[in-house]
Amino acid sequence: MNLDQMVEKILITEEEITRRVKELGEEISKDYAGEEVMVLCVLKGAFVFASDLIRAISLPASINFMCLSSYGSGTTSSGKVQVTKDLDCPVEGKHVIIAEDVIDSGNTLHFLVDYLKEKGATSVDVCAIFDKPSRRQVEVEVRYIGFEIPDEFVIGYGLDYAENFRNLPYLGVLKREVYEG
Repeated sequence: MNLDQMVEKILITEEEITRRVKELGEEISKDYAGEEVMVLCVLKGAFVFASDLIRAISLPASINFMCLSSYGSGTTSSGKVQVTKDLDCPVEGKHVIIAEDVIDSGNTLHFLVDYLKEKGATSVDVCAIFDKPSRRQVEVEVRYIGFEIPDEFVIGYGLDYAENFRNLPYLGVLKREVYEG
């Protein structure tokens, strides 16, 4: 069975994602006109989005990477956030735009925003391509949202199940038999 055969349905097409990422880049460029920004890619899920987003920003923009985990080996957030890969360069005095794949419980982002502020970032804004507000446990301020999505097991456009499906160019719902079988 190929990857596409394990997808129950497509929620957001490649074309819709491309258009929305361009719009987000334009919004950030307008909001930060005359400034330099640092895009902080939250690995692994946001690497596809961060790559597209930074190319859609028409300002001087650097990139930094962090890896955080709140899932462990499960499919739902544990609520406890761990830094598994820290910043490569300082954020002190920088306008940081967190590029996040999906906002779920809010625990990871709440932790990360506080973490970056403690490290001396001038400002911290969140730009998430996907948002699942129905799953929120902790409120977080999100300045830029690509798409609000339902509470389903989504894969594609960087999101995975067991490290697969990140390469799908769209956002899809994984068939239950794949992860429950």
